[in-house]
Amino acid sequence: MADQTTDVPLIRAGRPPRTEFCVYFAIIFLATLPLAALTWALAALKGGRLPEKGPVARAWTQARIITPMIFSA
Repeated sequence: MADQTTDVPLIRAGRPPRTEFCVYFAIIFLATLPLAALTWALAALKGGRLPEKGPVARAWTQARIITPMIFSA
């Protein structure tokens, strides 16, 4: 039997609004892009060949990791 005595908001609890998430994702992606390009270039120079993941893919991955951490805190 469900507890009917508590007020439960009708919005989805624990899930960030989509627009706010996209804005944070874009900001973090743009912030990580220069560092990802630098690490990609250094890895290319050091290894003598291009890494599998390019700088955009690296920045995208970092933004996908960091952004949910902000919303879960």
